[in-house]
Amino acid sequence: QVQLVESGGGLVQPGGSLRLSCAASGSSFSFYLMSWYRQAPGKQRELVAAITASGTTNYADSVKGRFTISRDNSKNTVYLQMNSLKPEDTAVYCCNARWGTGNWWGQGTQVTVSS
Repeated sequence: QVQLVESGGGLVQPGGSLRLSCAASGSSFSFYLMSWYRQAPGKQRELVAAITASGTTNYADSVKGRFTISRDNSKNTVYLQMNSLKPEDTAVYCCNARWGTGNWWGQGTQVTVSS
């Protein structure tokens, strides 16, 4: 069982920045496909960004050029740097890890973009 713990959410003004972190348990982190998802009130959960074990990244069109996903395998941590935040980025952001048949989720962290 892999445990994922997110941190870094909060309230930020439009145009501001936040960095989310997701720390994973276990010794196989470097093999995991790591992703960030978000779910806004009344909307379906959507993929925000993903990073493979080899470092290939993928982004939702709505965040391209503003968000950056990265990983530090020495710290078992994946990050989501969010810049130029917009009110429509407000959501609960969840970390996801996949490896083989395993599929694990964190509890989520709230990001609110508002003036």
